[in-house]
Amino acid sequence: MGLALNVENDAVSATIGTMKRSLLVIALTALIGSAGLAQQDTRPEKYRPIGTPLELGLAGFAKVVCSAVFVSGRDPAEAARNSGHLLMPSEEESAKATFAIDKDQKIVRMSLGSITREAKFYGDQGCIIHRPERQGKQIFFTPVPVTSALPDAISQSWPMGDRPDASPWPAGLDKAKVDAAVQAAFADPAALTAAFVVLHKGRIVGERYLSGITKDTQLESWSMGKSIVSTLFALMVKDGVYKLDQPAPIPEWQSPGDPRAKIRTTDLLRMSSGLRFIATQDPDYTPDKGYPDHFYMYTGAVDSFDYAVHQPLQFPPNTEGRYRNSDPISTLYLVKLAVAKRGENFLTWPQRALFDRIGIRRQVLETDPFGNFLLTGYDYGTARNWARLGQLYLQDGMWQGTRILPEGWAKFVSTLAPAWKRPVYGGFFWVNGDGAWNIPRDAYFASGAGGQNTFIIPSHQLVVVRMGHARGQGPARKTTNEALRLLVAAVGTGQ
Repeated sequence: MGLALNVENDAVSATIGTMKRSLLVIALTALIGSAGLAQQDTRPEKYRPIGTPLELGLAGFAKVVCSAVFVSGRDPAEAARNSGHLLMPSEEESAKATFAIDKDQKIVRMSLGSITREAKFYGDQGCIIHRPERQGKQIFFTPVPVTSALPDAISQSWPMGDRPDASPWPAGLDKAKVDAAVQAAFADPAALTAAFVVLHKGRIVGERYLSGITKDTQLESWSMGKSIVSTLFALMVKDGVYKLDQPAPIPEWQSPGDPRAKIRTTDLLRMSSGLRFIATQDPDYTPDKGYPDHFYMYTGAVDSFDYAVHQPLQFPPNTEGRYRNSDPISTLYLVKLAVAKRGENFLTWPQRALFDRIGIRRQVLETDPFGNFLLTGYDYGTARNWARLGQLYLQDGMWQGTRILPEGWAKFVSTLAPAWKRPVYGGFFWVNGDGAWNIPRDAYFASGAGGQNTFIIPSHQLVVVRMGHARGQGPARKTTNEALRLLVAAVGTGQ
């Protein structure tokens, strides 16, 4: 996912509380020893975090509430309570912050004491944090509408549309267990489960939503967006633009003697580039390293692509697996370069090249102020959208007789990354290599903060989507795991 958890991230039993404690320590450290930290960091100011943890946290808070209100259609107070707090330095500061919503301008302002930060809704590019300076342009690109070429969803059958399936219940699938699994996903109200969708052999066999949420609600997806990055890059591989295992052709790394020139595209996809990009989930993280770059992509309102690719190397490539936002951002930069070379619009390209082809009519991909997708975590989609993406992978990139992803791409993303010390990561997808989930070891999944998951279970021909609000993440793990246990039992060995 895109937020701070332990090194296990949300693939195992990490908690939001860990992030809160870490960021509180960061805030205290910044206040006590900011001068010392600045002296230790030799990077140019442009390529290191600028601003206090509180300033940055309020920016993230404003953005998340803005998206919840103007993208998802949620109540502002509910969204602030259950989702907006994630990037704040502490729970105490989160509770003290106040917000104001300008419905005409579609701006959310978050304040604490004398500090106010804001984010604005920019249509199909979602909500974007405004930079602290109040004069001049607040964003540095022209937003564009993103439209689907598909007809109304009700006019087409699933999966290309949403017309209900009236065919008989699949033989060999235990309906009572499927129904019990859906009920289990919602068993604990504290889990704040918002959506749960189950596909078996591509058919929707279970579906339920929290009150106020529908199949059309664009929900916070967080780092499930990293799996979209993998998918978009796969389209370029299929077209022959890039190859796995080639040195990543990032222009900023091509100077003679630059050690980053040895980073392969595979290393980026496996979160094993070795780029220095501090994150609280690093096993050797200490607060004296300063505000994490990993969070700064969300809160700093900087040119994220430029920031990420200008970081130095910390480890030799493919020797250390670290969950750091530098790698998916650098991968997306490669995609943007290729799209620009074709003369296409980067902001509309994913809809044409991917989403329309698999029945997704709207997926909100938010950007930084420079028009770069922040798919490390700022993305919103419906549960059915994620089910379609999961089904695409279950079918090894085939869709209704057409190959969309390169043959074997699903195998690549679900294969354990060799540089990771624990068997939990593949290619911008998590894998169940440690058996932490009640699903077979061949399963892999997209994962995001707050318990957002799209599970792909090839041995049982299942795709399971669970989405919810971030404050419920702890209880959600238990309810989701129980639901998965029942679903695997429902299929049994007959598939």
